[in-house]
Formats: sequence, C-alpha cells, structure tokens
Amino acid sequence: MKLLTHIPSWIRNKYFISFAAFCVVVLFLDKNDFFTQLDRRKELKELQQNKQYYTTQITAERKELEALKTNPATLEKYAREKYLMKRDNEELFLVSEKPDKVKN
Repeated sequence: MKLLTHIPSWIRNKYFISFAAFCVVVLFLDKNDFFTQLDRRKELKELQQNKQYYTTQITAERKELEALKTNPATLEKYAREKYLMKRDNEELFLVSEKPDKVKN
C-alpha cells in the first residue's frame, strides 16, 4: 500500500483511469483507430485527385472521339500519327526527336 501513497490522487481517480483507458482504446486498439483514420483520409485525397484526372481525360477523349466521327480529315490525321498508316503511293520516314547516344 506504500506504492499507492506515492501516486498523486488525481491519477488514482476512477474517472481519470476510465478516460485514460478510453483514450488508449480509441487511439490504438480499435479497428478504426486514429492512425487508420489518417491513412484513410490520405487515401481518400489521392482517390479524389485520381478521379479529377480521369474525369478530364474522359472529357478530352470524348471530344477527340466526336471529332473522329464527324471529320474525315481528323480521322486520317489520327491514323497517320497514332498507327503510322500511309497511302499506297507514299513512303513513310520516322525521325526521332532525341538523338541516339553514341557508344564509344
């Protein structure tokens, strides 16, 4: 019992002990603890940024698709640039933008 006399009375209070136990459970032991909530907020922020990126990509792709459906010149340009297609009487030369590294 000598041990209990050295502990301040406010720490031995039953309400303080209950509150401290509650904080430990909420902060560390619960399946939805504080640190899990922080990770989930970070993940939510990343997902919202991804959603915004993909929404703008979808809008751009829809505009490009509409242009391909309505304009034959755009369709020809797309086929030439993306798939390197050519007409029968043409020759195709590919020029790279970056020069190849010379090996010594």
